[in-house]
Amino acid sequence: MAALSAMRADASPLTDKHPAHVFRPLSEILSRWAADGVDTTPFHSGVEDAKRRYAHYGLSRILPFDRVLVGCESTRPGAFGGFHHPDQGYRHLQMVAVITMHGPMERRTPERPALALLDLLRAYSHDCLHYGSRRRYVEVAGLPVRTQYGINYRRATGQQYSVADGHGSRHTRNLGVVMEGACDREARSITRRAAEHFGITGPVDVLGALAFRDMTGTLTEQDSQRVVDVSESAERAQYAAALRNYEIGVNRRYLNFLGEFAPGEECECHTRLLAAVISGDTTALGAWLDDRHGPGTFAGLFRTPGYFGPGLTA
Repeated sequence: MAALSAMRADASPLTDKHPAHVFRPLSEILSRWAADGVDTTPFHSGVEDAKRRYAHYGLSRILPFDRVLVGCESTRPGAFGGFHHPDQGYRHLQMVAVITMHGPMERRTPERPALALLDLLRAYSHDCLHYGSRRRYVEVAGLPVRTQYGINYRRATGQQYSVADGHGSRHTRNLGVVMEGACDREARSITRRAAEHFGITGPVDVLGALAFRDMTGTLTEQDSQRVVDVSESAERAQYAAALRNYEIGVNRRYLNFLGEFAPGEECECHTRLLAAVISGDTTALGAWLDDRHGPGTFAGLFRTPGYFGPGLTA
């Protein structure tokens, strides 16, 4: 606990990875944007929606705004931010989410406020689920080592419960991918409802339209396969490529997983899975899968052979 407390008192090791960007707490960013004339209502409304939904899964407390750092006002020419910006997201040891303002970052306020607010809502809703996922730590050589995250496990030696998916696989047997996909499916659902409620539509330019469909979970199969040419900016091109890779490697695999093991019951399976991620208890989820696919389905799907060696129990 002492080691974790020390890590959580100082987020500079995370923000120092982005020396060109200025990071401020989410509450301050929202206040600055509002002072500059940006209507932040869609974000706040979406957060209230997330609170209600997440309480249903057993999450009683969402990620505090002061544990979310948002980067903007970059000194790097051509800097482009958003959900797929490199090396950002929730970090469990520091208990801090580091995210960036969507769009050109050499600014105090976003170039496209509505799009940036949706991206912020998607990122925050996503990271709230990471924040609320069950975690367990052990001490190894004076340092905390996470042995459980949601419904994923690993030994203190680093041995993973499930193995990485093969390159190019359309399906997944990796619990990290399943949980990441579940968190993003939920976050994008919240963002999509906010966009619909406030009448926010996507831009007409290629990258803007693609980003809007990504934020709201409305990307098509064709979107995930197309290569977007963004010749005016290397960082925009990198962002488009990262968006595509994430859609293929996470969201499409999770979608295929639900269709494979819960055909016609995808929403029910998704709901049970998120509840298990928050509680860290796979009993109800495992029983639900067993009823449909036979005993031991969860372990049969995900546990790598040899995970439990001599003297080790489930």
